[in-house]
Amino acid sequence: MTIEELTQQVRLFAAERQWQQFHTPKNLAMALSGEAGELVAEFQWLTPEQSHELSHQQQKAVGEEMADVLIYLCRLADVTGIDLMAAAENKLAANAARYTVEAAAGNADKIH
Repeated sequence: MTIEELTQQVRLFAAERQWQQFHTPKNLAMALSGEAGELVAEFQWLTPEQSHELSHQQQKAVGEEMADVLIYLCRLADVTGIDLMAAAENKLAANAARYTVEAAAGNADKIH
């Protein structure tokens, strides 16, 4: 499934439930933030090593939270008319220019 196909499915899901009235950019951004928090909670208190070695149950929970984040992000992009793939491509290009390989390789510090 492509991002466009997922967005169409989410749009239909919302329309069938007459949720468009609630899907304002503000509400969707807030819901997205909440879901991102739920994703973070799945990793809370794990060591870095444990976060790399998730059990099947933990992977399932993380996958469900990641799906929620993706679904809300697609819905937000749809409602705001933002081409998510174009925005991602543009941001990657900007980051490549800002964080050159020579300056950023192996360095976690942000370059300003």
